[in-house]
Amino acid sequence: MSNTIIALGGFALWTLILVFSVATFRVLSSFKGMPLNCFKPDGSDCPGFGQNLTRAHLNSLEVLPIFAAVVLVASMNNQLSLLEPTVLYILYARIAQSVVHMISTALVPVLIRATFFFIQVALLAYYVWQIIM
Repeated sequence: MSNTIIALGGFALWTLILVFSVATFRVLSSFKGMPLNCFKPDGSDCPGFGQNLTRAHLNSLEVLPIFAAVVLVASMNNQLSLLEPTVLYILYARIAQSVVHMISTALVPVLIRATFFFIQVALLAYYVWQIIM
């Protein structure tokens, strides 16, 4: 299996893990008196870990379609080889960004999280540049 397929599938799997985690958190919160039909989609009504988890999930959802589109375009142009050497770094950076996001929103972790986000975006921009040139 190619690194590209592993990275894209892993990114999707990680996003699914996060959505199941959010759902589990919300169900568990309902046992503490929070009605299941009253959750805000951004997690702002679940301060602390609940909000961080929700935002980590939403962050994954923001990048996944871009990543999938880049892989699709590269595949359609028979250029997946451009992605192969470094594409797993996108998956690693995504998981790291999510974990740091769930741990803390203090300044230093936010800067670390931003670095992991920048790695993903920079690689995707590099791939797009390589594909169109």
